[in-house]
Amino acid sequence: QVQLVESGGGLVQTGGSLRLSCAASGRTFSMYVMGWFRQAPGKEREFVAAIQWSEYSTSYTDSVKGRFTIPRDNAKNTVFLQMNSLKPEDTGVYYCASAPSLPFMRSGAVDYWGTGTLVTVSS
Repeated sequence: QVQLVESGGGLVQTGGSLRLSCAASGRTFSMYVMGWFRQAPGKEREFVAAIQWSEYSTSYTDSVKGRFTIPRDNAKNTVFLQMNSLKPEDTGVYYCASAPSLPFMRSGAVDYWGTGTLVTVSS
């Protein structure tokens, strides 16, 4: 089992920045890809960004390219989501996830989920 715990959500104004963290524990050697999804009110959960654990390959959904990055700290089994130039449409609950590969992650075929952290961007 892998446990994922998110933190760092909150309220921010349009154009502001937030940094989310996801700390992994448990059978972390089984993780290959870590990433982030979000779910806006009344909408389905969508893929945001991901990074391969053993390499530095990353993947982003088009709407966040150039604004979000996904750095990581291998020693602490932690992945981050650095969100800049935030927009009201970035509002939602952000979930950390682990998957076997980038294609699996993008398709939502996730092995483990965190419980989520709320991000609210005010206009």
